[in-house]
Amino acid sequence: MTLHEELTAIAEEARSWRRQIHQYPELLFDLPRTAKLVAEKLEEFGCDEVATGIAKSGVVGVIRGRRGEGPTIALRADMDALPMSEQTNLPHASKVANMMHACGHDGHTAMLLGTAKHLAASRDFAGTVVLVFQPAEEGGAGGRMMIEEGLLERFGIDEVFGMHNEPGLAVGSFATRPGAIMAAGDRFVVTLRGRGGHAAAPHLARDPVLAGAHLVTAIQSIASRHTDPFDPVVVSVTYLAGGSATALNVIPAAIEIGGTIRTIATETRKAVEARFRDIVTTTARLFEAEAEIDWRPGYPVTFNDPAMTGAAIAAAASVAGAERVDGDYPCTMGSEDFSYMLQKRPGAIIWLGNGDSAGLHHPAYDFNDDAIIHGIGYWAALVDARLNDRDG
Repeated sequence: MTLHEELTAIAEEARSWRRQIHQYPELLFDLPRTAKLVAEKLEEFGCDEVATGIAKSGVVGVIRGRRGEGPTIALRADMDALPMSEQTNLPHASKVANMMHACGHDGHTAMLLGTAKHLAASRDFAGTVVLVFQPAEEGGAGGRMMIEEGLLERFGIDEVFGMHNEPGLAVGSFATRPGAIMAAGDRFVVTLRGRGGHAAAPHLARDPVLAGAHLVTAIQSIASRHTDPFDPVVVSVTYLAGGSATALNVIPAAIEIGGTIRTIATETRKAVEARFRDIVTTTARLFEAEAEIDWRPGYPVTFNDPAMTGAAIAAAASVAGAERVDGDYPCTMGSEDFSYMLQKRPGAIIWLGNGDSAGLHHPAYDFNDDAIIHGIGYWAALVDARLNDRDG
C-alpha cells in the first residue's frame, strides 16, 4: 500500500470519528466523552504512552520512532466546542442542546488521531512525537493550564506545532506567516453607577445611560486617534445592560458595558489598556458617575517562530505544492491559546483550507471532511522533515 492509499483509508476512518465527536460536543474542561474516545483510540493504535487528566481532561499520546534518538516535537489539537445552537440540518448535527462544534475542533481532533494511527504504525523517524489533545481553547486557557501542569517538561518537548482550519481558504491549501499571526484578545466589563430617578426629572438623577452612550463613542477613539494606523487595534463593545424594558420611565442607577480589545504589539497592548482606563474614569467623572473596571487579560499574541514557520511552509508545500501555500498570510485579529505554548517553545501554527463554508463561530458552520486527508498529510510530512536526517 502506498502512503497516499494508507492516508486515504485513515482519512475515511477519521471522517467517522469527526462526525461522532461533532454529534456530541462538550465544553471547556468538561470533555468526558471526547477525551475517552481520544484515549481509547491512542491505546488502540499502540502509542508508547497515553496520559489522561492533564488540565482536567487533556490527553497526550507519545510515539517513539524506530530510527533511534532525536528531538521531541509536539503536535497539538483542541477538543472543545462552543455554547451555541447548531443550524446546519446535517445528518451528523449536534445532538446536544446549545452546544456545537462551530470552530472545527472536532476536525482538528480527528486529524490528529488519524496522524497518530499512521505514525504509530510506521514509526519511520528518529525521535519522539507527542500528540497533545487540549481542552478549553474557547476561553478557558486550557493550553496554559497544560503548561502549568508540566506538559513541556514532562514529555521533553523541544518544538510545538498547531493547525487550525480556515473558512474561505480552498480545500487542499495552507497559509501561515512568520511572527505575529493572531492578536492578543483582552476583555472588559465596565459598571457605571449614577443615581436613579424618574425619566421626567433627569436633572434630579445622575444618568449612567447617558454616560455610557458617551463612553461607547469615546473608547472608539483609542483605535482611531491614539494608535498608529499601521499598528492594528480593534475595540468592540458587544454588551450593554441596564434599566428595564417594562419600566421605560425609570432612569437606572447603574449599567454595564462590555467588550473586547485586540492588539498585536506588546507595548501597544499596555498603552491601550492605560488609555482605556483613563477614558472610562474621566468620562464617568464628566457625568458625575462612578466607574468600576473589570479588565480581563486574554490570550497573548500568537507568534510564529520564523525558522519553524519555514519548516511548516516546506512541509505544506511537499503535500499541496508550493503554489497552494501562502507563506505571508495576513495576520488575524482573532486570538488563540496555542500562543502560550509558542511563548515557551519554538514552533508555528498553520491554517488549513476549509473551503467555502460558513465562518468560524457561526451556527451554520461545519468542518469540511474533504480537508482531513490534507491535514493528516501535513502532519506526516512535518514529522518526516523535523525528525529524519536522511544524511545522518
